[in-house]
Amino acid sequence: MKKKLVSLLLAFGMTAASVAPAFAEEEQLETIAPIPSAEEATEDGSAGDAPLADAQELTFVLNNEPDGIDPGITNNSFAVPFLVNCFEGLVTYDENGETAPGNAESWDINDDMTVYTFHLRDGLKWSDGSALTANDYVYSALRVLTPETTSQYVNMISDYVVNGQEYYDGTCEKEDVGIKALDDTTLEFTLKAPCSYFVDLVSMWVYDPVQEATVEANGDKWTSSADTYICNGPFKITEMNMGESIILEKNENYWDAANVSLEKITYRYILDVATALTAFENGEVDGDRTIPSSDMARLKAENAGVQTAPSYGTVYYDFNCSVEPFDNPLVRKALCLAVDRESLINNVAQVDGQPAYSFLSPGYVVDGTDILDGRSDFGLSSTADAEAAKAALAEAGYPDGEGFPTVHLSFYSDDNVKKIAEAIKEMWEQNLGITVEVSSADWAVFYSDIQSGNYEVGAMGWSADYVNPMSFLPLLYTNDVTNNCFYSNPDYDAVVDQVKVEKDAAKAGELVKQADDVVSSDYPVLPLYYKSNNYLIKDYVQGVYMTSSGNIYFKNATVLAH
Repeated sequence: MKKKLVSLLLAFGMTAASVAPAFAEEEQLETIAPIPSAEEATEDGSAGDAPLADAQELTFVLNNEPDGIDPGITNNSFAVPFLVNCFEGLVTYDENGETAPGNAESWDINDDMTVYTFHLRDGLKWSDGSALTANDYVYSALRVLTPETTSQYVNMISDYVVNGQEYYDGTCEKEDVGIKALDDTTLEFTLKAPCSYFVDLVSMWVYDPVQEATVEANGDKWTSSADTYICNGPFKITEMNMGESIILEKNENYWDAANVSLEKITYRYILDVATALTAFENGEVDGDRTIPSSDMARLKAENAGVQTAPSYGTVYYDFNCSVEPFDNPLVRKALCLAVDRESLINNVAQVDGQPAYSFLSPGYVVDGTDILDGRSDFGLSSTADAEAAKAALAEAGYPDGEGFPTVHLSFYSDDNVKKIAEAIKEMWEQNLGITVEVSSADWAVFYSDIQSGNYEVGAMGWSADYVNPMSFLPLLYTNDVTNNCFYSNPDYDAVVDQVKVEKDAAKAGELVKQADDVVSSDYPVLPLYYKSNNYLIKDYVQGVYMTSSGNIYFKNATVLAH
């Protein structure tokens, strides 16, 4: 355990300064008192002075359907409510947002941080009661490293593990990959280079185990049926109602099942946020993932269950840097200058957000200081600078917008995101004299277009998948699987390569700031604001918590009599 603590000290810390992918949802930058933990329940079955409800069940609204719930494949934040509650990796996060033992009860790290050895708990089981061992973790990682799996986070393993990329390329055998089961309860990772944040990295669901027997028997259909969705977390799926709801029940085979009080969670899909809010206020549901921005102030004033979780996240739009005219940094700069962030925050999104001038969120702290303190604003400001925007566009060859092609601004179906897109359209047309067309699509179609480069400017954003700047930096690294801007800058890549292997936290922080300076001066994204996460939960539900990545956990939840 001693070396575990050393690892966490060397990795970047996090404070609540300001979420995979994160999106332009309604946000607030206000921190409220956390919901009391289930651990505070007394031995006689009460939480404080309030007795527990006879039925430990709740219904929670989700406003978007995920593109899939296979932890080895998806990078979609809409899948998170399933992945973090139905699966558990070697490392998880506690109610304080700190890494905590999961399936691994402890781990050791060698002196140069290239070998991480995880010691699994004895007696781990899958939800079907069969044994879960270190070999399941090896199988799962190798599955991610198989091209046919189409894992969207494959680089989180291939970039770090010895021969991970070579196995993916088909140039080495599985025995050569740096992931070994030394015995049933000991798992060893050998890395290509020192990595101070690998413990944070393995908290990601792409490192979660999946059961070989069910995956091999059912192929990519294993996640389509409750009967075959074998998992290892505090809950398991018992019913799937396409487009309507998915029901989770307590997993009696979870290693810590004795401390899980909640017996049933019904995830109910209500895509219209206004309809979802009505269901919450009428008492039809117990919680809601998304709050309409226009109702935020009223709900807070009424103390109606608004919960705000500080977050590492930035709301921004991607520029497709591979197509004209967005391959020109001056064009991108002009579009960034022409946006009034204060108006977006106060009048459109109606949040207490902090104007953003870079894709990289503040909040990473080393020795008590945010590593981004004092960084440049890259010539941007909280309000639109129409004159500077016109000058940049003229320098790019489009004086007063003449000859500039119609901009196609795309977003995914969401009322709050729609408001922001329409406001940006008006700002660009008014401040630059250009024509803008907006269009929307359901998330799955929209995101597929973003990933394939079939867009010009698209509504996106990011939440840190794990608590380290390296969750952000690959987004603009040449040819990275998460680089949906199709941006490339060798100078930026070189600095990021240095960040990856730097063991000293202070030096790594300086390199992160340098990387931010290089890339943000090129304007590959349109930064809007830094965010936090809000959700609704009834006051009789206690112990629910959300991490800075926007991951919401129910394993400590209890329902009080009401």
